[in-house]
Amino acid sequence: MNAILYDYWRSSAAYRVRIALGLAGLPFTSVPVDLPKGDQKAPENLARNPQGLVPTLEIDGRVLTQSLAIIEYLDETRAAGFLPDDPAGRARMRALAYAIAMEIHPVCNSSVTNHAVQASGGAITADAWMQAIMAPRLAAFEAMLDNPATGRFCHGDVVGMADICLVPQLYNARRWGVDVTSLSRSLDIASRLEAIPAVAAAHPENFKGDTP
Repeated sequence: MNAILYDYWRSSAAYRVRIALGLAGLPFTSVPVDLPKGDQKAPENLARNPQGLVPTLEIDGRVLTQSLAIIEYLDETRAAGFLPDDPAGRARMRALAYAIAMEIHPVCNSSVTNHAVQASGGAITADAWMQAIMAPRLAAFEAMLDNPATGRFCHGDVVGMADICLVPQLYNARRWGVDVTSLSRSLDIASRLEAIPAVAAAHPENFKGDTP
């Protein structure tokens, strides 16, 4: 039976899991949860994800939440290679992934952004908020890549958890008009990743459907 991914096409966290499932060779059924309409707070979504978020993955008779926890589960149960074998390598891979998933994404979540816009009475726009948050933190990520352990991908020459986080974050940055032209290492790695069929297949436009 295919895995079921409760998904929103533009969610970077859900995008990560789509990439991971594809790289692991796992077919899945995408069930949309329309975030702008508030479907994430509906009783049926709260029953499977009490945080009222996406993604949620049903797999192996389990219900899993939180994208990085899901990615690590896939790594451990499918030998997907998303984390290196050595402790130092795993620590660096996690640090890179966390720099995006914990330092950029939560502050740029739509609920946080909307609150900032509303609390400022419109003095802060969504675009300005996203640009102010993403630009310096992506620059810091770029500096983290200036390391001998960086290879064709964020850590060595195997696609890992950090790479799975990078592609959706750059998609979001471009969407919000963040200037990414100085992020040469990140962009080079992303171009290699985006050429991988499983990564390309996970692109939001492939899951948009009729959603505006």
